[in-house]
Amino acid sequence: MNKRTIWISYDLGVRGDYESLYAWLDSHDAKECGDSVAVLAYEYQGSLVKMLKEELGRTITTDKRTRLYVIYREPSTKKMKGNFIFGGRRTPPWTGYSSRDSETVDDEI
Repeated sequence: MNKRTIWISYDLGVRGDYESLYAWLDSHDAKECGDSVAVLAYEYQGSLVKMLKEELGRTITTDKRTRLYVIYREPSTKKMKGNFIFGGRRTPPWTGYSSRDSETVDDEI
């Protein structure tokens, strides 16, 4: 059995199964790390991501709005890594806020 510190970011949508997720986080003695982020020590065998997805898939009701992201240190490379367990990336709310100068050349018509 392996044990690894992981961070989980979650967004289950308005009608998501937060009660089941919170029960799972509580049973793993997770610590709160801000809005919708938790850290915990996770025991697993084989692939961390595969086992986590299977366990959470049995625990919470998911739908197309469910997004769960795990961050962990990859054992072989010792580098931080992140994976979506459920869902995927969306356009971030900060898109368009920076002022990026672009050279625009307007030619006479």
